[in-house]
Amino acid sequence: MSIKEIELAITQLTPEELAQFTVWFEEFQSRVWDEQIEKDIEAGRLDKLIKEAEEDFKAGRCKPL
Repeated sequence: MSIKEIELAITQLTPEELAQFTVWFEEFQSRVWDEQIEKDIEAGRLDKLIKEAEEDFKAGRCKPL
């Protein structure tokens, strides 16, 4: 199935179906993002950023949210 076919199918959804699809797609995107972050952490790609954040925290350069 091509992107164009998917786009066309989405445009033909009822409002209720579109709402269901939206919820599903947002959850799908979140899962994909979480999986990528896990892979990046395991591969050490975030080590430098983590170290910088820890140093900023220890130096008092962070504020509570």
